[in-house]
Amino acid sequence: MAAKWGRAIAALTAVVLTAAQVAAHAAAPAANQVPGGKPIQLALIEGMSGPFANAGAAVERNLRFGVEQVNAQGGVKLADGAHPLELVVLDSKGSTEEALVQLRAAADQHIGYILQGNSSAVAAALISAVEKQNSREPDNRELFLNYSADDPALTNANCSFWHFRFDAHAGMRMDALVDVIQRDQSVKKVYLLNQDYSFGHDVSNLARSALATKRPDITIVGDEFHPIGRVKDFAPYVAKIRASGADAVITGNWGNDLTLLVKAAREQGLDTRFYTFYGNSLGAPAALGDAGVKRVMAVADWHPNAGGADSDAWYKAFRTRFPAAQDDYPVLRMVLMVQMLATAMDKAGSAQPEAVAKALEGMKFDNGFHPSWMRADDHQLIQPLYVMEMDKAGTPGVRFDNEGSGYGFRTVLALPPERTVPATTCHMTRP
Repeated sequence: MAAKWGRAIAALTAVVLTAAQVAAHAAAPAANQVPGGKPIQLALIEGMSGPFANAGAAVERNLRFGVEQVNAQGGVKLADGAHPLELVVLDSKGSTEEALVQLRAAADQHIGYILQGNSSAVAAALISAVEKQNSREPDNRELFLNYSADDPALTNANCSFWHFRFDAHAGMRMDALVDVIQRDQSVKKVYLLNQDYSFGHDVSNLARSALATKRPDITIVGDEFHPIGRVKDFAPYVAKIRASGADAVITGNWGNDLTLLVKAAREQGLDTRFYTFYGNSLGAPAALGDAGVKRVMAVADWHPNAGGADSDAWYKAFRTRFPAAQDDYPVLRMVLMVQMLATAMDKAGSAQPEAVAKALEGMKFDNGFHPSWMRADDHQLIQPLYVMEMDKAGTPGVRFDNEGSGYGFRTVLALPPERTVPATTCHMTRP
C-alpha cells in the first residue's frame, strides 16, 4: 500500500467519526473548527442552470463535502498560519463561451484555482485560456483541476503543466471494460453504437483498439453513430443490433440516449449486454429500471458497493451530510481532489499555483481504501477502477442502491491502480 500522507490520515480520521459527529461537522462547523486566516478560494465553473443543472448541483455537493472535510480538520497550513478553503460557484450555463467569461471573472478576483469537468470541450478551452492567462500575468496565475473531462488528449497531445486530471480518461475506462469482455469467451460479436460527436467517436476508436489488443478474435459487426439527444425511438437501432448477431454492445451514450436505448432493447426482447461508461451516472439507474438488471455494465473509479469498512464509513458520512435520496450521488474523486490540493498546499507551504502544482506532481495519496498517485509525466491521476453490473438492491453484492431507486451495482472487476496505468504521449513544457 502506498505511503500515507498526513492529510490522508486526517481525512480518514474524519470519515470514521460517528454519524452524529459527521452531521454536526458538515452541517454547521463550529467557529473553532474553521481556521481564521483569509480563505483560499476555489472557483467551480460549471453549468449550474440550463438542461444539465442537476449535474452541476451534484458536482457542487461533492466539492463542498471535500471542502468541509478539509476545514473541519484545521484547513490548510501555510507559513502565515491556517486558512480555510472556500468554494466559489460560477455558472457557465453549460456553454464554452460562458465558461471562458467566468474564467476571466475568476482571474479578476485573483482566484488561483479553477475546478471544472462536465465537458471535455469546455476543459480544452479552459486549459488554453489558463495557459495564456499565466503567460500574460505571471503574478495572477491559475491552476486548473479537472474532475471529469475524460478526453485522453488532455493529458497526452494537449497536456499542460497548469492542468491536473483526477478522473480516469476514456482510454483507461475502455481498457477496464474490455478486460471484462476479454474474460467472457461467450462474446464473439460486438456492436459499437455511439452519439455522433467527438466523445462518441473517441469511444468507437478506443473500443476498436482495445478489442484488437485483448480480443482479436472478436468481430465488430456494427460501428454506428446517431444524433446526440435527438433520437426518440431506438427501435430501428435495436433491430440492426439484433440482425448483426451481436453478443454485446459498447456505448458511450449517456442521459436519455442511454436509457431509451436499453429500454428499447428490453421491449424488443434483445438479450444483449451493454458495456457503458455512464450506466451508473446521475439518475440513470432509476431511469433504466428493470431494463438494466443484469444487462447494463458500467465503469467508475469508485461506487458505494465497492466494499470495505472504510469505504462504507466514507459513504455513510456523505449520506449523513446529504440525506435526501435525490442527492445520493457521491463521487469520490471530487472529494479526493480537494483533499490532495490541500495536502499539496501544506507540502508547498504556499497557495501559489506554481508551487502547489510542483507539490502535486508525483504525489501519493491513500485515504485508507483508495490508494492513488498523480503521475508527474502528464498530470493524470492513477487510481483503482471498478467495472460493475446493475441489479436490484438486496441481491448479492448490491447492499446499497443508487438515489433510492431500488437498483444498484455489484463489482464484477476491481482493478488496483497499478493495473490502470496508461501510456502517455505528453511532452510537457514546465515554467
